[in-house]
Order: sequence, then structure tokens, then C-alpha cells
Amino acid sequence: MNTTHQQNATIFKAFCDEKRLAILAMLQKSELCACEIQQQLPIGQSTLSHHMKILCDAGIVTSRREGKWTHYSICPQGCKNALQLLSQLTHTGGTENAD
Repeated sequence: MNTTHQQNATIFKAFCDEKRLAILAMLQKSELCACEIQQQLPIGQSTLSHHMKILCDAGIVTSRREGKWTHYSICPQGCKNALQLLSQLTHTGGTENAD
């Protein structure tokens, strides 16, 4: 059973690896084929697949197949959801004191 906390952890897990952050930085510029990502990162195909699965499962990245190639791009709605989640989890409901 997938609880809300498990779903939320999936989103944050996507941001907790330097390789995944590097992939997101690459995808900020444009959609990329898996082979293009792999050329820029010193990782194997299976490791790249693992990272992309985590990013896609979190809804941060989307994929589309074109022939035998998979193309990845940042999902604007997934990013919006992640921002809203962070805001909800860190909102204290109190007033902020200015120093």
C-alpha cells in the first residue's frame, strides 16, 4: 500500500542524488535522448535507466518513445507539484519574526 508519506518520499528521492541533479540541469535546456544524457555523464546504460525511472516515478521527468530511443524532458506539472509539496511540508502556520 502506498501512503501519502511514501509518495512524498518518492518526490524528494528524485532530488537526492548528484547524478539526477545533473540530469535535471541538462534537461532544463531541452528534451534529450537517453543516449545524449549518457554521453554527458560517466555512467552506464543500466545506471542511467535507474536514475530516469526514479525521476519519472516522481513525476519530475516525462519520457516518450521514438522508435528504439527514449526521449526525456522536465514535466512542468510534476515540478509544480514538488514545489507545492515542499511549501506544504515546511509551512509552520505561524508568523515570521523579523530581526
